[in-house]
Amino acid sequence: MVRPSRAEGTDREDRRYRLVLADDHPGVRQEIRQLLDSEFDVLRAVGDGAELVAAAVELQPDAVVSDIRMPKLDGIEAGCEVLRRGLCEAIVILSMYPDRHLVQTALAAGVRAYVLKLDADEELIPAVYAALRGECYLSSGVRGKK
Repeated sequence: MVRPSRAEGTDREDRRYRLVLADDHPGVRQEIRQLLDSEFDVLRAVGDGAELVAAAVELQPDAVVSDIRMPKLDGIEAGCEVLRRGLCEAIVILSMYPDRHLVQTALAAGVRAYVLKLDADEELIPAVYAALRGECYLSSGVRGKK
C-alpha cells in the first residue's frame, strides 16, 4: 500500500499524526503516552521490539517512538525492520543513554530523532514533528555530550 506523505505541513492544526509507542517499562510507557496524546494519536503502546514491529505492520503509523533497550528486539533493530518494510515515515528513539556510539548507530540505521528521557517533557513533541518533516533532531542532553 502506498501512502501519501503526510509530513509536508508543519501546522499542528493540519492533522493529528498517528504514532506507535514502545517502552518495556509500563509506568514510563504510560507517562510518555500521556505526553504524546496531547499532540498525536497514539494508536498503540507496546512493551518490546517484536510487538512494535507487529503493531507497525497492522497499523502503519506515521511515526514510531521507541525506547532503545527492550526485550526481543531493541529499538534500533525494531526501527530498522519497520523502515525496511516501509511501514512508517520516521523513527524517534527515546532513551536514558546519551552514549555517542548509540546515537551514531541509531542515526546510521535511519532513525531521525534521538531524545533523552530526561529531555522528553520539553523536547519529545518537537522531535517527533522534526522527524516527520525529514529532519534530524538530537535532544539537548545528547547535543551537550562531548
